[in-house]
Amino acid sequence: MSHDTARVERAALETDREYNPALALLRTSVGRNAGLVVALALICVVGAVSAGDRFTSTDNALTVLRLAATIGVVSIGMTFVIIGGGIDLSVGAIVALSSVWCTTLASQQFAEDSHWTMMVLIAILVGAGCGLVNGLLIAYGNIVPFIMTLAMLASARGLAEIISDKKTQILGAKGTDVSGFKDFFNREILGVDVSIWIFAIVAVIGWVLLNRTTFGRRTVAVGGNPEAARLAGINVKRHTVYLYVLVGVCAGIAALLLVARTTTGSSTHGNLYELDAIAAVVIGGTLLTGGRGTIVGTVLGVLIFSTLTNIFILNNRSFSEQSLFKGAIIVAAVLLQQRLASRSTTT
Repeated sequence: MSHDTARVERAALETDREYNPALALLRTSVGRNAGLVVALALICVVGAVSAGDRFTSTDNALTVLRLAATIGVVSIGMTFVIIGGGIDLSVGAIVALSSVWCTTLASQQFAEDSHWTMMVLIAILVGAGCGLVNGLLIAYGNIVPFIMTLAMLASARGLAEIISDKKTQILGAKGTDVSGFKDFFNREILGVDVSIWIFAIVAVIGWVLLNRTTFGRRTVAVGGNPEAARLAGINVKRHTVYLYVLVGVCAGIAALLLVARTTTGSSTHGNLYELDAIAAVVIGGTLLTGGRGTIVGTVLGVLIFSTLTNIFILNNRSFSEQSLFKGAIIVAAVLLQQRLASRSTTT
């Protein structure tokens, strides 16, 4: 008995010696978000030094936020899916399909005959429909999320090409009047583009949904331990479907922002959005294994990548260099997550 007591005391002493206040802080959501704020501030300093007034101007700050808005909306939905233990590789293709479907001549004529909001409804319904197919086949068909969403990526992109005949569709094609759509999405409120406001609203709704509702608590439970969640009375399969419908809706909203900015619908829209969204979510501190994540962290992750992209553009750096740098950041973030997780299990 005395031997066991001595062993427990030695283990306790070793744990005390290994305790690191900095690592303990980083394991909390507040600490992770504070670290992201510091990282964003340092990146801004680099931008100010390397690009000067071109980076620090108000117009450029709004440019960064506009760049962040579209992928940011997708990333909010992706956060819920990953926290719930899933993954969605099809969001970029869903954005393309939604943009094409809502800008077909028939859709634009329908919007002209009724109201421009019909284009909004079409894009969101297409996104939700794709998410519903993903969710049903993953939850009830027992298809691995990676495989199912990879199949949806190919299918949605292919369908977008068929519908558009691989051509770019223009808003207002053949004399259709959708000026109401353009006016709404390209207006400014208090000097800020409506796309930025939409991103902010989606982020706030996402935060409330994750942190202040039963839906959010169930998402965390399903991602952390699906079997325990099931035993606790949560319908895991149905909730999984809800999560994929949610990210599909976000992809539909992102498609609208993209159509408004480019005045086109195209099967090439949303290219690599799935990678950018997953990267932002991971950088924001969401575990790829599920069960933990924050909307604030995701927003900061989106801003970090958007600011980096802006700095590379202002300094005339190539897209290849941007991709290489972003890849290094993702690897560093995952390694940090693994280290923090291993330390938390041993202390």
